[in-house]
Amino acid sequence: IDATFFRGNVLLHTQDLQHLLGHPSGIMVNFMRQTHGAKEWHKAYNYPDYGAYFLYQNFGNEILGTMYSAGLNYNFYFFNRHVQLKVAEGLAFATNPYNKETNSKNKAFGTNITANTNIALSYKKEYILNNFGLQAGILFTHYSNGRIKSPNSGINSYNLNFGINYNLSDKKPTPITDSVTFNMKFTEPIKYNFVFRSGVNESALIRSGQFAFFHLGAYADKRINRKSALQLGADLFITPSLKELIKYQAVAYPERETNPNTDYKRVGVFIGHELFINKVSIETQIGLYVYKPFKNDIAMYNRVGAKYYLTKNIFSSFHIKTHLFLAEALEFGVGYRL
Repeated sequence: IDATFFRGNVLLHTQDLQHLLGHPSGIMVNFMRQTHGAKEWHKAYNYPDYGAYFLYQNFGNEILGTMYSAGLNYNFYFFNRHVQLKVAEGLAFATNPYNKETNSKNKAFGTNITANTNIALSYKKEYILNNFGLQAGILFTHYSNGRIKSPNSGINSYNLNFGINYNLSDKKPTPITDSVTFNMKFTEPIKYNFVFRSGVNESALIRSGQFAFFHLGAYADKRINRKSALQLGADLFITPSLKELIKYQAVAYPERETNPNTDYKRVGVFIGHELFINKVSIETQIGLYVYKPFKNDIAMYNRVGAKYYLTKNIFSSFHIKTHLFLAEALEFGVGYRL
């Protein structure tokens, strides 16, 4: 178990958030299980920890309020297990989201429930005094509802942290170093993937309405070793919320000369990387629109998320699709890998 106290700054990723700058502070509590090689992936990833977390963050700004978050996380170790990389993903409850009448200045998130992502890099030392140890480092926090409802500029912060850890085991485990080598030759032919992703989102125009979207993807991947596969593919985006935005812009901003019949569908090509852990893998993709008649966003898009392999060939997925720092959709998907 470890508890980390932190304080930092809100990251200004768009000028619309200038009035939300402040010095957030809070506490993160982690409940972790250590691995010692019982499964193959323990050794492959240098005996990581995995578990759950609770996070409380006060933004020091009455417009943003406070956040209460909970979810799952992994700890990965480097440099003789003194350097720890924590990756955590969960859900958060915002106490003061956007409200047209009472909190119209909160353009960061328009719902009480948002997604929460945390990344921390720390120096960790265990068993300094009996079962107690210390850790200190930097923590990055991110909150976004994936534009399920507007507004949703999201909010990011970077923080310094310091905390204590307590090991429930009275006996210090056999030392594990990160000099472990994983000598498993891994070869696999090119695989072909087909995925259907859906959810609901709203355009950047507040109260323009929530609509279901349908994102179809096809890509090839080549497994290059135990941990990694490289991807190349294409996406078709059918996003009806954009159709309403096109109609609005054609009427409200005649100087832009927007045709109300402009096609709202988009096609993109992307490259990606998949990091295989166990049945869970982490996927990141960077894409470029090759067909995009409505020019409301930049030409590049990003996707990051997790996949869970239900069988060797069938997987479920959860991703957030963004244009740099601005989220467009939370995608829930199902796919097949040939």
